Amino acid sequence: MTSLTPEELLTTTRAVRKRLDLEKPVEIQLVEKCIEIAQQAPTASNRQNWHFMIITDQSIKNSLSDLFRKGWQSYINSPTSVATTTSSDDPKKSKTQRKIYESAKYLVDNLRNVPVFVIPCIEGRTDGSNVSVVVQSAIWGSIAPAVWNFMLAARLHGLGTTWTSFHLLFEKEAAELLKIPYEKVMQVALLPVAYYKGTSFKPAPRDPIEKIIHINSW
Repeated sequence: MTSLTPEELLTTTRAVRKRLDLEKPVEIQLVEKCIEIAQQAPTASNRQNWHFMIITDQSIKNSLSDLFRKGWQSYINSPTSVATTTSSDDPKKSKTQRKIYESAKYLVDNLRNVPVFVIPCIEGRTDGSNVSVVVQSAIWGSIAPAVWNFMLAARLHGLGTTWTSFHLLFEKEAAELLKIPYEKVMQVALLPVAYYKGTSFKPAPRDPIEKIIHINSW
């Protein structure tokens, strides 16, 4: 386990892609420990209606990686993709976006070699036309903190990961592959999990807080 202050943990837990160690095996027991910590997140009405699939079978990882690549190809050609912002008028931002693109593309090309996939799921769906904002908030407000808890726990134990979602463009196909009851259970991400290389992680550049804080009025 790494030795980090709470502030270091919260400000240096990064999306890890290129620094995932694709050669070093990851112990299932360690992943389960991180899921135990994930369970301590708050959950709406104490339903605890989350699930975490751990994928180590290579044939399943290969199939999910194929869906992930298909999703990436759909995304990268969209007007909101990171590729469209690499030509920003701001050279500094353009450089950052280029690095993110290259990092994401690396993961697409190497996903099948990541030792463990974790797929967080939640009972209930938010993609129906009659799902109220309140229900959506309750569902995402239960699973998102749990996933973040998992990612923080992984960092403490020397594991890297990142929230990815390209395979969700083909979620029903993934559900069939994983035998998830699609109508009742929603996949929310695919977390590649591996030991990370190196030890130096820094806070990410962010806009000044004055741009995002609104006191008493927008």
